[in-house]
Amino acid sequence: MRPESTNGTSGGELLVPMDWMYAEYIADELLRTGDLMPPTTIEYRAGRDALALTVFLSDGAVTGAGSVLRLDEWLSLTAYDTGWREWVCARLGELTAGGGHGPDLPLARAAWQWLEDTELLAADLDAVTPVALSGQEGGPQIWTPAWQLGLPLGHLAIHLFQPDPFGCG
Repeated sequence: MRPESTNGTSGGELLVPMDWMYAEYIADELLRTGDLMPPTTIEYRAGRDALALTVFLSDGAVTGAGSVLRLDEWLSLTAYDTGWREWVCARLGELTAGGGHGPDLPLARAAWQWLEDTELLAADLDAVTPVALSGQEGGPQIWTPAWQLGLPLGHLAIHLFQPDPFGCG
């Protein structure tokens, strides 16, 4: 027999992480619309997880008030050198201390752990060596945490997103 409610507000019922699923859906739509890379790449996952965390941890998204795309807010949160990592850690800490949020918070924490622990080989944008002198085909590369690659990818995807002003889909 199916439970009468799936929102996780009473004991013993099916817990569905709707806030996290919403955040992942929005992040996936933004990245797919931007068409920056194939969805099968690990870089795509880094971008999706970074964007999903941004959407989920934004004020209101956790409480279900995040039903409207807040592109300007997400752009400012994901902008270069804005302390996104610190913001994520602080928000996760606040939510953990506050308790609740059913099955959503463990999924957000798992995404953050993956972004922190996984390192991806990326172009070293701080390198001063010209490509011809580096001896590498694409220039110098470094290992970097996945969030450092996913965050600018997500930011660019938000910039490229053009919502339909007429609501025609």
